[in-house]
Amino acid sequence: RQKSGLSRAILLGKPGAVAAVFGKLKLSSEGIDILDLETSSELAGLQQKLLQKKPDMDPEKAASMVRDPLYFGGAMVASGQADAMIAGAANATGKVISASLRTVGLTPGTRRLSSYFLMSVPNHRGGVRKDFLFADCAVNIDPPAEDLAEIAMATGKTAAKLLTEPAKIALLSFSTKGSAAHESVTKVTDALAIVRERAPELAIDGELQVDAALVPSVAARKVKNSVGVAGDANVLVFPDLNSGNIGYKLVQYMGNADAIGPFFQGFDKPVCDLSRGCSVDDVVSAAVILMATA
Repeated sequence: RQKSGLSRAILLGKPGAVAAVFGKLKLSSEGIDILDLETSSELAGLQQKLLQKKPDMDPEKAASMVRDPLYFGGAMVASGQADAMIAGAANATGKVISASLRTVGLTPGTRRLSSYFLMSVPNHRGGVRKDFLFADCAVNIDPPAEDLAEIAMATGKTAAKLLTEPAKIALLSFSTKGSAAHESVTKVTDALAIVRERAPELAIDGELQVDAALVPSVAARKVKNSVGVAGDANVLVFPDLNSGNIGYKLVQYMGNADAIGPFFQGFDKPVCDLSRGCSVDDVVSAAVILMATA
């Protein structure tokens, strides 16, 4: 990232240990800020920032917390000393969310934190690479209709910044337009009604099975009175975390797709929670996407 000029990197860790890694990889750390969490001159200021967010917190606890890389990084973002935080390579999603909530906080008016993956799929429809957004694949286990609608609206806004094509949002289900009846289907149709009322400018449809959402010939058979989403969706909103997490991993590993993320939606500043199995390329790609959506 540093050599390409994409962003200025700030690494949190012991300078000696970081230098050893750079030496082993035969890379230069010139121009990269390396902050030691035990001795950094930023500690006192970041502790105060944390206490401003949580005025009822014990000062000693705040001092201890900012020595954790997640809290230190989150406090830097909250205070404007960094533009975004990329985490997750060494921490579970729950820890990243907890630290970010206590430091960065939610955007005013946001009631539901969510996430998305950028899925870059090769050989789509005969050899064309195509980008999709998948949501929510990392945070909400079984969102009710109100939350599902908020996830769809947030992801639609993100898609407008990231995708080269207009966002076409499919609310996914095991049913297409009433082909099955179940409370989980009703949840999806209720979410659709909420989105259409609150954000009528969005191109959205549901409930759709994934083949009806993606394949024009299937959509032509299954969907009457199409609004232009079925068969051509590029934003897939899953009804729950089970289907979302399973879905993105199937596409990633069986479809040889690049899965970048998850990126959080709803924090006041950009935060990304990479998989603990992430690669160097994943980190670089995450930095580019965070800057594009900041």
